[in-house]
Amino acid sequence: MASKKLIRAGVSLELCERLKRHHVESCKDLLSLTPLEVMWMVGLNYQEALLLLKSVSGRIAPLMTTALELWRRNAELYFSTSLPAVDKLLRGGLLCGTITEVTGPSGCGKSQLCMMLSVLATLPKSMGGLDKAVIYIDTESAFSAERLVEIARNRFPEYFSSKERLLQMAGRVHLFRELTCQDVLNRLEKLEENIISNRAGLVILDSVASVIRKEFDISLPGNLWNRNIMLGQEASTLKYLAHGFHIPVVLTNQITTHMRHRGSAPSGEKDSEIVTAALGNTWSHAVTTRLIVQYADRHQKQIVIAKSPMAPFAVLNYTIQKEGICLSGGDNQHTLCEGTDPSLQPIRVQTEFDDNLTQSSLSADWSLL
Repeated sequence: MASKKLIRAGVSLELCERLKRHHVESCKDLLSLTPLEVMWMVGLNYQEALLLLKSVSGRIAPLMTTALELWRRNAELYFSTSLPAVDKLLRGGLLCGTITEVTGPSGCGKSQLCMMLSVLATLPKSMGGLDKAVIYIDTESAFSAERLVEIARNRFPEYFSSKERLLQMAGRVHLFRELTCQDVLNRLEKLEENIISNRAGLVILDSVASVIRKEFDISLPGNLWNRNIMLGQEASTLKYLAHGFHIPVVLTNQITTHMRHRGSAPSGEKDSEIVTAALGNTWSHAVTTRLIVQYADRHQKQIVIAKSPMAPFAVLNYTIQKEGICLSGGDNQHTLCEGTDPSLQPIRVQTEFDDNLTQSSLSADWSLL
């Protein structure tokens, strides 16, 4: 909260401009000053400087609430995914004010889900949307405006029957392509202003792992430490934005191979490799909700709720159609028996169910976009 811009802490625009000349822009910057320094910078008397510091301090102090108040505000706590069975398990949808991670192998529809959520966020509240804009940070050049429009047309054909509404929806999805770790961090640090100026209600980072894994070879000395520092900065900023604006933040993650040592494998099996979420156990604790998308068979994929503060450990089958993610089997789901640790949950990839499955056999599948 200390990173909040002064204008959002009730400081007048005139005082903000005066302080900005001295490189004081956030609440943290101001509260690190003495009353005498504030007097000199903005031309206030001693009592006015004290009052300013006290006011800003009070604005960023964590507010006390009760479980009863949260319960009464239940409808405002969630962002619907438009997938009834997923929303039911998550007690309403994606939890606002927190980070939701979607991880899984390439081709399972992570970016498809992000584009679908982008469409949903722009919808009127009467249709389950947020009636807000979207900040979409693309690090893999996976975003497709054509696919965004196709999802909108096919998922909500009546609402998006007019070209005007389609153009309005597309104009509310603000895309930033950042291809290095420093670019991503710089963008996140500026995101507060972007959210305010664009009236954004959803932030998407697709993906958090892409640039990190390219730039940090953790086999080299010191790189693991530096990578974790970078990830910590990104997680801290995203958590602040989610909490400060009470909006859902969605990010995608990649997969990696993890060696499961003897004794940790079921029934005392020999050492074996499993595919699991990338970026390690520390990063796993930074996200509130983790959804795993994986292969079920040649035709279907699965959403696994691997980590959630309120949902059971569950799996649902889905396919990817012109309208985006479509669940199979209605509200049916079952809990998984193996691997309750979200940081080491095994993830199914193509070769596990059909060694002959090739990329060309899925060429017509929208999941490859």
